[in-house]
Amino acid sequence: MTSPLRIVVADDQASVREGLALMLDLLPDIEVVGAAADGKQALDLVAAMQPDAILLDLHMPVLDGIETTRRLTAEHPDVAIVILTTYADDTSILTTLRAGARSYLTKDADRMDIARTLHAAVAGLSVLDPSVQATLLAATSPTKPPPPETLPDGLTRREAEILTLIAHGKTNAEIASELFLSTNTVKTHINRVFAKTGSRDRVAAAQYAQRHHLA
Repeated sequence: MTSPLRIVVADDQASVREGLALMLDLLPDIEVVGAAADGKQALDLVAAMQPDAILLDLHMPVLDGIETTRRLTAEHPDVAIVILTTYADDTSILTTLRAGARSYLTKDADRMDIARTLHAAVAGLSVLDPSVQATLLAATSPTKPPPPETLPDGLTRREAEILTLIAHGKTNAEIASELFLSTNTVKTHINRVFAKTGSRDRVAAAQYAQRHHLA
């Protein structure tokens, strides 16, 4: 049999944290190996327990969910980050996805939705709550003029298209799915985008896209 998914739950509200831990730990394919009340505790638990995934709230004391996501992505890139929060505004969503979160759910999600999302995130897939998808679509719907006819720094149309999707917070898997490409092809394009734009990471690439009216 496949080993249960090992997860950490992080939420500053004790009732929510304990309820989630108990609810998920009852599932045969999930084992809750720790529960944290703030971002620093979450980082310490992940370092100690090396879980497969973390279920993370955004608004926590000491270290908030966005900064915790950034540090987890840098220090523990193999741990899948799933956001579970009451906040579904476009700023929170985009900032957190750009920081490295793999999936984003609101607290309306039920136990099975959360479990499926955790498994999908560990498998490298991205899952967004329907309300989150709607917010993202509204936030990224065309409100700016189309890209210029002449693209900067020798970017091809395909590279510009991928750069725009990076700026919208899309993961490699999501870009591959949307453009009907393999993830390896997407990675190759992204490496070329980074080289041509002088970007060292996705945040820098997104800022470049904004400056050149590509997002």
